[in-house]
Amino acid sequence: MKRIRYSVAMSLDGFIAGPAGESDWIVSDPDIDFDALLAEFDTVVMGRKTFEEAWIGGDTMPGMRVIVVSRTLKDEDYPDVTVVGAGMEGTLRELRRGEGKDIWLFGGGSLFRSLLELGLVDTVEVAVIPVLLGDGRPMLEHPTDQAQLRLAGTRLYEKSGIMALHYDVEEP
Repeated sequence: MKRIRYSVAMSLDGFIAGPAGESDWIVSDPDIDFDALLAEFDTVVMGRKTFEEAWIGGDTMPGMRVIVVSRTLKDEDYPDVTVVGAGMEGTLRELRRGEGKDIWLFGGGSLFRSLLELGLVDTVEVAVIPVLLGDGRPMLEHPTDQAQLRLAGTRLYEKSGIMALHYDVEEP
């Protein structure tokens, strides 16, 4: 079964974006192999806000199927993506049963919360960036139910100070 993996960069104080959605605080490390990471996925799932901020008119990920969860966007307005609304849970459960690579849950603390509460997130992979933002968009929007995680791996990138944490989400 394909896994839905929430793979995200986060400030040390728990934010995935600055107050205005900025990500210029995310430092790079030459030892992080982004091509290898991207090769683990064939589908990316994001919410409307992330799609509008980072995707429309911006970079795309060649070879990736793009799914946008939105109650306001129309599928016919975006021929290169799949827009799902009320049927999100069924669509994602079916995707997980399909063949192929894992599914990247990209950005969005609100969508992360929703999918976590539905039992659809399999792993939480956080690259902790050594910066304190003081304010911004939280990794997990509140309120939310408690979820148990099991540590599956860690890696320190010494050149940048980034700490990569990998957790498996345990069944309730």
